[in-house]
Amino acid sequence: METGPYYFVKNLPLHELITHEFINTFVKKGSCYALTYNTNIDEDNTVALLPNGKLILSLDKDTYEETGLQGHPSQYSGRKIMKFIVSIDLMDLSFNLNSKKYERISWSFKEKKPLKFDFLLAWHHTGVEESTMMSYFSNYRIQEHQPKIAVSTMTDLQCPVLQSSELRGKPEVSCSAGELLDWLGAVFSNAELNNEPNNFISTYCCPQPSTVVAKAYLCTIIGFILPEKICLLLEQLCRYFDEPKLAPWLTLSVQGFADSPVSWRENEHGFRKGGEHLYNFVIFNNQDYWLQMAVGANDDCPP
Repeated sequence: METGPYYFVKNLPLHELITHEFINTFVKKGSCYALTYNTNIDEDNTVALLPNGKLILSLDKDTYEETGLQGHPSQYSGRKIMKFIVSIDLMDLSFNLNSKKYERISWSFKEKKPLKFDFLLAWHHTGVEESTMMSYFSNYRIQEHQPKIAVSTMTDLQCPVLQSSELRGKPEVSCSAGELLDWLGAVFSNAELNNEPNNFISTYCCPQPSTVVAKAYLCTIIGFILPEKICLLLEQLCRYFDEPKLAPWLTLSVQGFADSPVSWRENEHGFRKGGEHLYNFVIFNNQDYWLQMAVGANDDCPP
């Protein structure tokens, strides 16, 4: 299926994302997404544009003070506050582009503290495409990308036995949702699942009870993938069981960017040790499903 495109723009000035033209062309006419590329959330300045029109900035102390913008300390700063969060509502700004608030933000990004970043950008919209990102940012170094798709077949794979009505599992009957999540991590990492004594890399073994499946398919899609595309993919996967299948279940796992300034909605995201924030759908052949959500230590609980 088509999962792209998305765009990579080199050295894009931040003020380009708050212009009247950008807001009217992309933010108001669909869902526009942007994320700084190759920036570390715990060290660098990072920026994200959300589909609701909120521009979220995670700034170090010096940059925050130089911009003169209003924000609040990062909740993961510790005793010595080194990071600040600024939220700018572009939809609200667009209603009054002559306001002092807009003039102050524009002056800050253009003159007082000009910031440039490498950005990943994507735009989901319905209707006639009046403008494209390629032409809009033609004055900058912009590249169009498609997500990378890799498909592999695993043979004789040990799989946990699951029952859709038993999230916590039953001894000797079915495995729990938590055990499944661990098993998926091992499969995605291509780890051995048999806990052999001479294996010094992984001591993991498949939870019990388990079954050996002759063939299992693993499809990995890597890129700046929009929620709208993930919903479409989920709908297609649900239709897989419209006709009887031997497979008892399938999963769709989505990993968020480790250095994004937000995780769910507008919740602040931190890195700590791994920057994990992910969710996983388990779809059963009876059309039941599980939804699992997981975050690292520097995150609020998912909604």
